[in-house]
Amino acid sequence: MSVKEIDDYLAGLPEPKRSTLEQLRRDILALQPAAEQCISYAMPAFRVEGKVIAGFAAFKNHLAYLPHSGQVIGEISELNDFVSTKGSLHFAVDVPLPASIVQRLIEVRMQQLGI
Repeated sequence: MSVKEIDDYLAGLPEPKRSTLEQLRRDILALQPAAEQCISYAMPAFRVEGKVIAGFAAFKNHLAYLPHSGQVIGEISELNDFVSTKGSLHFAVDVPLPASIVQRLIEVRMQQLGI
């Protein structure tokens, strides 16, 4: 579980998936600079105080933000224009999630965890 594993995950992706997820990674780390970068469920993730607060993954036709909670996405009304499941927020391979959305997702997750 390391930064290198996420580097390797991203290096294995074609463009524009790679650069879009690299931007998401930078946005998450800008909000939580002390977050531990790791792999969780075979996907890049970020931990704070030992608890996973965010993750992401690349799929054939979309990218996904993973809040590692089935309750985060439903609490944020700004996500109504996105395709989502209970545990993932889908977005285009060539359009990064707005930093304001990433901030809100992390805020809600941190509140849930009491961090």
